[in-house]
Amino acid sequence: MPDALSLELAQALVSAVESGDGYAGGVYLRGRTPGLLRLAMLAGLPAPLFRPWWRVQVNRPFPVSEVYRSGRPVLLSDAEEAMRRFPQLMAGLPFPFGSLWVPVAGPRGTLGVLAVLRPSTPGRPVAPADGDRLHRLGRRLGAALTDLEARGVDCGWEGEPAPVQLPAAVTPPVRIGRFDWDPGSGRVSADDELCAILGFEPAAFPGTVDALAERLVPEDVHGLWALARRTVESAGPVVRRMRLRGPDGRSRLLELSGRRTLPEGDVSTGRLSGFLVDLGAEPVTPEAADRLPRGILSLDRLGRITYANGLAEELLGHSRAELVGQIVWQALPWFGHEAHEDHYRAALIAGEPAHFLARRPPSHWLSVSLYPGHDGVSVVLQETGRPAYAPGSVTSPGLGIGSTADRSSALYRPVALAIALTEAVTARQVSAVVTEELLPAFGGRQLAIYLLNERHLHLAWETGFPQGFLDRFDGVGLDVSIPGVETLTTGRPIFFESMQRLAEAYPGIPIDADVGARAFLPLIASGRPVGSCILGFDRPRGFSPEERTVLTALAGLIAQALQRAQRYDSEAALARGLQDALLPHRLPEVDGVDTLGRYLSGTQGMDVGGDWYDVIETGHELALIIGDVQGHGVSAAATMGQLRSAVRAFALNNHDPQEVMSGTNRLLIDLDPGQFASCCYVALDPATGVARAVRAGHPQPVLRRPDGRTEVLDLPGGIVLGIDEHAVHPVTELRLEPGAMLALFTDGLIERPGTDIDEGIERLRATVERIGAVPLADTADRVIDEARAATARPDDIALLLAARWARTRTARPPAAGPSGPEPGRTFRGPDPGRSA
Repeated sequence: MPDALSLELAQALVSAVESGDGYAGGVYLRGRTPGLLRLAMLAGLPAPLFRPWWRVQVNRPFPVSEVYRSGRPVLLSDAEEAMRRFPQLMAGLPFPFGSLWVPVAGPRGTLGVLAVLRPSTPGRPVAPADGDRLHRLGRRLGAALTDLEARGVDCGWEGEPAPVQLPAAVTPPVRIGRFDWDPGSGRVSADDELCAILGFEPAAFPGTVDALAERLVPEDVHGLWALARRTVESAGPVVRRMRLRGPDGRSRLLELSGRRTLPEGDVSTGRLSGFLVDLGAEPVTPEAADRLPRGILSLDRLGRITYANGLAEELLGHSRAELVGQIVWQALPWFGHEAHEDHYRAALIAGEPAHFLARRPPSHWLSVSLYPGHDGVSVVLQETGRPAYAPGSVTSPGLGIGSTADRSSALYRPVALAIALTEAVTARQVSAVVTEELLPAFGGRQLAIYLLNERHLHLAWETGFPQGFLDRFDGVGLDVSIPGVETLTTGRPIFFESMQRLAEAYPGIPIDADVGARAFLPLIASGRPVGSCILGFDRPRGFSPEERTVLTALAGLIAQALQRAQRYDSEAALARGLQDALLPHRLPEVDGVDTLGRYLSGTQGMDVGGDWYDVIETGHELALIIGDVQGHGVSAAATMGQLRSAVRAFALNNHDPQEVMSGTNRLLIDLDPGQFASCCYVALDPATGVARAVRAGHPQPVLRRPDGRTEVLDLPGGIVLGIDEHAVHPVTELRLEPGAMLALFTDGLIERPGTDIDEGIERLRATVERIGAVPLADTADRVIDEARAATARPDDIALLLAARWARTRTARPPAAGPSGPEPGRTFRGPDPGRSA
């Protein structure tokens, strides 16, 4: 029996496909790897054909990723709309189809995504009711998963997607009517079901065989009487069958049973009883399919063979017993060639017939036609001659791209790679994209990328090679005679069809296997060497001219992406260093008050943010400041540094909170018109606990009182800084009692995709109340750990905590020990919560 999670997913998925008028669907759930979504369940489509979409990064430009990040549905009516919004999706699935994507939302954010594929409706947008129904199902599934998690069930997904067979299309039900017939008198008694099958009202049934015969075509009338005569004249009990056409033209099965009786006299008599069976939408009978001059296979939508006619047995070289019940790619491995799989995907998704040629080993050529329907695919096979173009990759799979069908199937992955490379930002992201897109396109199993630095090649990425095998090549100079170096220095790709050829060309070079093939590609961007790329294959293979051309062109795209990533990495390192220098490394120690600050980077994108916090001694008061500059990158970090310096200067000159905010506002307008920032400034008297707070478009602070009650403060505030130089920001006075704690934070801490910001604030308030009166380091750790658990954090997080001592103390409290820094201090580096 399926587990509780699988049952919930299957029920929701089937309901979603049916309510969305779809023919297929899937559910994505979070995996254990941060930022990764996994296809947990797939309905109406064979999972092996959609392996490239089993794993999706949350930051990729796909509908499932956008829905997960934003928490909002994506409804695509046709291919044109999908191409405009998600070109990478259509590069991988270039077929006309519509799709609906909705979040599976829980109280703590998005748990996954529910998707439905349906026929394309060009020029007609998705009806709002369709989206609303599916959105409700997503919320219902989210509630069910939340309940399972509360019961200790892990609702993540790590394995392959579970297949789901969708219910067949609704057909007329099978009906059975009973009758009793006296051939001597012609009287017939019938039950209500038989009357309904033949179109009689039960009360109006005449009760004669002549009346019944009026509902039959002439040939069926004669056949019926002949069957009755043979039945009655038989020496013993007999059963006979025939088919009758009813008033609607559909065929019914008639079964008669009878026995001759011999009463007084010589007249042979008997009675007949029987059943009339209406099979509804009756399938094609095997006899009819066997008479066709073509091979016929029937597959369900998951690729399982449900029927094979006699000629199909002959053409495929397998008996029906060997075929029926098997997955077509397992029963016929040659049918699973990548080019053929692409045609099968097209038929299932576009719902249109597909035609191609296939070679059944060793040399039998078949013309294959696929005719898809709601419940499956009919495959029509016919023997044909060897095609004139003799496609290498179909004749010998894996030996090149030669046919038109091969090119069409192999082209979309390089196109997808090109599009994906434009989205990759860092060198690691570029390498991951190449692994996910390039290797599957050419059947590769191994990948290594070396980058050039100071005339030496350094290993930047590897996958598929034996552990440690490539270490000996790391850091080699450009004067070493190995193919990875020579491909870069000569600027030409090098292909080896087998490892034997590689060993012959480079005697003495270490080889990790006795079989396989290798492609060495130069990574050159705008005439400048970047590095080299190695593709490995687990069996010998040739490289057609088309493949060599495509791989060489793709190497240029990879080089450009890596060069761009190197520049970005340098800028990001500079920005991180700038931000690290601008944030305080140590907060002041003040009797009566402990303070602690933390910073956590976002997970989406690598740009630094403009969040900051600070604590300043201003005579008898302690200024607590937190702010957030709009945007990311070096510009936002630089503006943040200027604002922090401005606030510090105003505070140290003993300006009151309103003057500090007004002066900072005017400075930001002068520095960068169009840039804006939020800020919260609290001037606290450590001795009395009296605080004066001013807020400019920033989230409300959270206050935990000495008795443990926690509330979100309601401080009147003005608009964000940088908009109106005459803006007024009112000051509110409050009191921080001994033992109370104040939490200031930026909006990255409370924002979650798919949830309202008020829910985030309430979640933080409840967390702080639940933690209770513990050292500030422990409070900060638990708040930051909860935020870190969210896989999708589009923004950075700054957190500043301040707590008044519960009693008078003459010495600083002891250090917090290994779990955190000393209360009242914050450090860059050693504090594990300060960066991520």
